[in-house]
Amino acid sequence: MNLAPGTKLGPYVVVGPLGAGGMGEVYRARDDRLGREVAVKIMSGAARTDPERLRRFELEAKAIGQLDHPNILAVHDSGTHDGVPYVVCELLSGETLRARMDGAALPVRKAIEYAVQIAHGLSAAHGRGIVHRDLKPENLFITKEGRLKILDFGLAKLTADEPIGDTEATATHARTGPGVVMGTAGYMSPEQVRGQPVDHRSDIFSFGSVLYEMVSGRHAFQGDSSVETMNAILREDPPEISSAKLEVPPAVDRVVRHCLEKNPEERFQSARDLAFQLEALSSPSSVSATHAPQGARPRTRGLKVPLVAGLAVAAIAVVSAFLLGRRLQPPPANPTFSQLTYRQGNLFSARFTPDGETIVYGASWDGSPVELFTARAGSPESRSLALPAEILSISSAGEMAVLLDPRFVTGWQRGGSLARAPIAGGAPRPILAGVQDADWDPKGQQLAVARAEGSHFRIEYPSGTKLYESDAWLSSPRFSRDGKHIAFLEHPLTGDDRGRIAMVDLTGRLTPLTEDFSSASGLAWSPDGSEVWFTAGKTGNVRALYAVSLSGKQRIVDAAPADLTVMDVAASGKILLARNSARRGILTGSIADAKERDLSWLDWSRPVALSPDGKSLLFEEQGQGGGRGYSVYLRGLDGSAAVRLSSGTAFALSEDGNWALTGSLDRRDTLTLTPIGPGDAREVHVDGLDITFGRWLRDGSGYLLLAREKGQPRLPWLVDLNGGSRRSIPVEGVVRTLAMRPDGKLLAVSFLDGAPALYPVDGGPGRPIPGATPADIVNGWTSDGGSLYVTQTAGAQAHVDRLDVETGRRASVFELSPADKSGLIDLNNFLISRDGSACVYSYRRFLSTLYLVEGLQ
Repeated sequence: MNLAPGTKLGPYVVVGPLGAGGMGEVYRARDDRLGREVAVKIMSGAARTDPERLRRFELEAKAIGQLDHPNILAVHDSGTHDGVPYVVCELLSGETLRARMDGAALPVRKAIEYAVQIAHGLSAAHGRGIVHRDLKPENLFITKEGRLKILDFGLAKLTADEPIGDTEATATHARTGPGVVMGTAGYMSPEQVRGQPVDHRSDIFSFGSVLYEMVSGRHAFQGDSSVETMNAILREDPPEISSAKLEVPPAVDRVVRHCLEKNPEERFQSARDLAFQLEALSSPSSVSATHAPQGARPRTRGLKVPLVAGLAVAAIAVVSAFLLGRRLQPPPANPTFSQLTYRQGNLFSARFTPDGETIVYGASWDGSPVELFTARAGSPESRSLALPAEILSISSAGEMAVLLDPRFVTGWQRGGSLARAPIAGGAPRPILAGVQDADWDPKGQQLAVARAEGSHFRIEYPSGTKLYESDAWLSSPRFSRDGKHIAFLEHPLTGDDRGRIAMVDLTGRLTPLTEDFSSASGLAWSPDGSEVWFTAGKTGNVRALYAVSLSGKQRIVDAAPADLTVMDVAASGKILLARNSARRGILTGSIADAKERDLSWLDWSRPVALSPDGKSLLFEEQGQGGGRGYSVYLRGLDGSAAVRLSSGTAFALSEDGNWALTGSLDRRDTLTLTPIGPGDAREVHVDGLDITFGRWLRDGSGYLLLAREKGQPRLPWLVDLNGGSRRSIPVEGVVRTLAMRPDGKLLAVSFLDGAPALYPVDGGPGRPIPGATPADIVNGWTSDGGSLYVTQTAGAQAHVDRLDVETGRRASVFELSPADKSGLIDLNNFLISRDGSACVYSYRRFLSTLYLVEGLQ
């Protein structure tokens, strides 16, 4: 189908042809509604008559539609024209990696920079259950800004799909057609060559082939025919990179070899881990400033004509993780840091007043409740405003937006009531409940609000008008200086501060700006408004000050071996920066011994489950020591040394004590049965569910999970041992904790809002629990199933009661109050042994010092 200029495909007007691929034709088109040019891919005539190619075209659109990332080619729309399907995507300008290499090796540092971006892109796709299956230089596109994008998801495999049983392979540049192996000879994994089912580790093998080619200038596997090439993939190792007389560090060669292991079990097990290894190589001490080897043909480094045949398949999914070692700016001549606070405690917000000289901050000093203070540079004293609130924003007219009754809803997610208050003094006027954060527009007339709406989260402007809605919790909305955009933090895990920077305009159009960071907290617009400045870290809670442009170009503004949070940035260039000391620990106590024992291990220890006999604790390390994907440990309550079981997240211990049920931050629909002693781990896939909690059923028949399907609220689910049979248990409200009665017939559920209730496991309406209140958190059942252990907290104190579910009678079991209360912000994650003799819980300690910083750029 040749479309003439001026042809309309719905709202899109064809401008002219761009190119053609094996499955489609690509046209430049104009979207008159938004005044932008787009690329439109439409199926070619031959492909339209082939059901398999039509299925792949639809599969590609489905795969792309699941991905959302700043380095993912934006797919705007899809539809049909005269019965022919088409896909509308962002128009790219740049060149493919194949064209960039031009038959020669790249400088090692540049190759690693691209490799990190590819690895992050694969991680994004794998996190959505998508395996690319055709990764090669032709399908990797470098934009004129230097951002790398993964293209051509036409052969992508969704994990819910059955693998296609094809039997032949294509040559490197041959078009993929029906009846062939999914992939391209030279870049396929051994399992692809054999026609076996593949998972995400197949892409890691293909990645290794691409990285080998980037640093060596030659194919990792190449024979005189596709059959000989595939035979080499199965039986041979690629030639030593050093044999090409290239200056390639041994560490880079080791990464390549690890990717190219024949056995998937011996490769990197996730693209995220691979990216982490590559980022470690990006520092000047790890990779020397290697130049292109002698003999490499010189190449023009300017912009080339876009290779739209590669763009035609319009696919996606990469992270623009610019290497820190490459993006470090020279430090300003004389940056100065003036300490503003001297008391011991924590603060979570601070803002400049319109004059840029006075600072308002909210803090909880020396264990007292939070209140507002004012401070000025050069003065060690702060003045109390006698207002128990946190500061959210100060308008250009000097009116404050404050958060009354601020509290942690779950994890780092905070909430309270939004109020307006004059900065000169006076009582606040509450205007909206259930708010996470807010910011005045530049004119000081309306507020942009981040708030929860049931199980979803919204950015509203003005209040009540939805601009953006997400399953992820949203924080720190900040208006751009021109009032055209709102930047904010989007956190994929409820309560967890890992997340990315995104931006929405006033029409609701979303622009993701960064990849996910392990920890992200605090953002503001740069002095000139051209960048968003934010504090984030790639591992644990050590956060640096970053800047990202509106096109996604990222750099470091300032870094230190400390946890930093940017609070505000003035147009004059002054910055409010908090230096934090944070720790999460574990305490345990028993009825027999009033003395508590500290079971904390590394820097961020989170208790998860007690063994049935009450002698062992399963816990996670979520901070710097636990690594990017967290780590799972087992420790005796007697204080014996902890044993690391695996990377990932922890859920439960089996009834026989031989297995830990664990998970992964990258693959949220997968459970892993991790042996406590010798043995092999086994994965259980629960496709389509995003899992946040898990327990073994006592009868050993399966698992009780807290999970959600895409776009749906989190619900309890019952899943069989192999993950196949499953059903949800409908409950009303946002679930906080849950526990199944020993006989497996009743589920006790506590909610973020509202009192706990009991639900029949076989289905049916819930019923209230006599004597229960909204402050009660369900921790577990007594052994006889007649009572619940419930906890109520108040700051750094908590008490555990035994609550009879029929009569409502309460009996006190534990009073919990850590001896050292300095900087404690809450107690949580209470675990009670089945016999009620022992209690394990977590505390969070957070200490902050506020600085006024000048001279950073």
